[in-house]
Amino acid sequence: MLANALMIHPNLLLQNRYRVLRVLGKGGFAETFEVDDCGSLKVLKALSLNHFYRRDAKEKAVSLFQREAAVLSRLQHPGIPKVEPDGYFTVPEGSEEPLHCLVMEKIDGVNLKQWRLKWGNRTLSEEQAITWLRQLAQILEQLHQQELIHRDIKPSNIMLRSNGQLALIDFGAVREVTDTYLQRQKENVTGTVIISSGYTPPEQAEGHAVAQSDFFALGRTFVFLLTGKSPIDFDRHSRTGKLLWRESAPHISPELADLMDYLMAAFPGQRPQTPQMILRCIEE
Repeated sequence: MLANALMIHPNLLLQNRYRVLRVLGKGGFAETFEVDDCGSLKVLKALSLNHFYRRDAKEKAVSLFQREAAVLSRLQHPGIPKVEPDGYFTVPEGSEEPLHCLVMEKIDGVNLKQWRLKWGNRTLSEEQAITWLRQLAQILEQLHQQELIHRDIKPSNIMLRSNGQLALIDFGAVREVTDTYLQRQKENVTGTVIISSGYTPPEQAEGHAVAQSDFFALGRTFVFLLTGKSPIDFDRHSRTGKLLWRESAPHISPELADLMDYLMAAFPGQRPQTPQMILRCIEE
């Protein structure tokens, strides 16, 4: 009986449809595999519950996984991996501790962390940075219109397709901004805390992520791409707390650097409030 993701192995057939080909990676509480779906390559993400000993922690992990599946199956955008309505399933069905699986589109290309390593010391040009920023703002526009926040934007979660288009991946931390969620924020009830060192904004680290939290992480991502350094490698201004990164990106204009600092402002209210505002700043 399949009890956890570790028992998935090459050549295993799931749902009489998905043939497992190879392991792609392990991260967080899930493993990913390449699968063959009737001649089409896809990605299978399997939730591993081995890490959890408490029932409530397991239930929370399953809830986040199911939320990711529901979000991806309803979002239709070239910058977001496609999931078919039957892409989420459990095996064996009806067992007390089934294996939770999610099959999604396999995005052909490299993530931006890999892209950076591949090019060595080559930094992102201003023109390319503006193109990519516009693409990512349009993806976030699609997400935020659905009252969703990603909560884990960073170079390794952005894929560069072979056609030059970017796609945002790993929706395991996605959060729906419901009235209940906003009320809990007001009552100071912290939510699930998702932290990626150097990219997570202060309010999210305290469990109070908002839509503008995605913009902070977006700005930090571009600091990495424009300088080749992790945001945690830079000092911060002793009075304002601003990241002192500009000297490491002398090839970009003050206007683009200002936009990056605007995205990374310390408080959500000081950042652009919507993806449309970012797009307007780019046009200006």
